[in-house]
Amino acid sequence: MIDFGYNIDQSSVIDMTKFDPTLYNKLIEAEPDVLKCMACGRCTASCTAGQFTHVDLRRCILLLSRGKDKDALKEIKPCLLCGKCNLVCPRGINTRHLILCILRIYKQ
Repeated sequence: MIDFGYNIDQSSVIDMTKFDPTLYNKLIEAEPDVLKCMACGRCTASCTAGQFTHVDLRRCILLLSRGKDKDALKEIKPCLLCGKCNLVCPRGINTRHLILCILRIYKQ
């Protein structure tokens, strides 16, 4: 094995073999647009709540796809559902509906 002089921090390691995609698949069923997200960050940049709290929809989606449900809910709970992110999304994702689906599915 080649030593490149760095290691992956164990707190950053995600064991995808332990990831149960059931809830993420339910989210995809409820709002298929989640797969359209290209993580451009416009939703986060335009977020009113993001100026005062830490709201990040693109990070939330990334965390959900990696099986980090609790961390993802922390990212999205402060959302005010104002709809600004809906207006700026270049893919036309109904972000309000997506956020409501995330909250409904992952709070079970």
